[in-house]
Amino acid sequence: MKASKSHLTGLFEKFNALTILIIGDVMIDSYYWGKVDRISPEAPVPIVSVEKKESRLGGAANVALNIKAMGSTPILCSVIGADDDGKELIALTKENGQSVNGLMQSSTRRTTKKTRIIGNNHQMLRIDGEDLHPLTESEETSFYEKIHKIINAQKVDAIIFEDYDKGSITASLIKKVVSLANEKAIPTTVDPKKNNFTEYHHVTLFKPNLKELKEGLKLDFNHKNQEELEDAIKKLENTLHNKNTLITLSELGVFITSPKVKHHIKAHHRDITDVSGAGDTVISVATLCLALNQEPEMIAELSNLAGGLVCENVGVMSVDKSELLKEAIRLFT
Repeated sequence: MKASKSHLTGLFEKFNALTILIIGDVMIDSYYWGKVDRISPEAPVPIVSVEKKESRLGGAANVALNIKAMGSTPILCSVIGADDDGKELIALTKENGQSVNGLMQSSTRRTTKKTRIIGNNHQMLRIDGEDLHPLTESEETSFYEKIHKIINAQKVDAIIFEDYDKGSITASLIKKVVSLANEKAIPTTVDPKKNNFTEYHHVTLFKPNLKELKEGLKLDFNHKNQEELEDAIKKLENTLHNKNTLITLSELGVFITSPKVKHHIKAHHRDITDVSGAGDTVISVATLCLALNQEPEMIAELSNLAGGLVCENVGVMSVDKSELLKEAIRLFT
């Protein structure tokens, strides 16, 4: 893909005027960083001598961070627990300069927290605390009313569904929000997981990774064979009737389809350190490009580049806007 420097610079400036609603499962990514220089005498496991502790926003909240990092305004909507971790998540959201008006607390849920033990810059263990049951009917009603109120109260340029199968997104919630969005001509994008995979009918862009595509369709195929990959995407689009499909293929790059385009983009060579959060970055940048009516090739190229850049860092990190623009200008002009 070729683009002028002025087009790319102008596009990145236009991101600043966008407001993106993010609906999905939020979590706290907690990190213990330390050094390993011996094995425990109690069991054959390494001892991590902790030097630093850190908590970051994760899941749909990391998508919001990526949206904010690109200069746009995120509105995060999720259901969290009425617990200490929920209080910490709200505090972290405020610390990052974001509104908490879209967050709803529930006494029936536990706030998701993933604790990672990092020794010598390598992840050694992850501990998860979470509830996976779906929202109750009354919780879903209250949550949708909150979303509906936000959409009616202000300009929303696009809606992202960031589904981690933690229960905040239900099939009926998807149907109601997509219907409202289509009525108001607001583009919708989806980063799916398994449970609701076939529930996202009539969305604007659907972005599974290869594993999610195979599991969601209950289909095995040779993804290195483009004809088989395109057949799988066709089956997906016949099921969902979505307008665009963006498949992330890990080291093979991404593949995007639209009514007029089928386009494969190879991955850029990177010093991959950690793939955590790369999908959050891809859906964020793809959504911003879609909201500005960019061509499918631009959507795929920029989001693919952004996803690769964040993989060079340890842990879940949001994209660096200036670095992404610099790389885009270097590669695409």
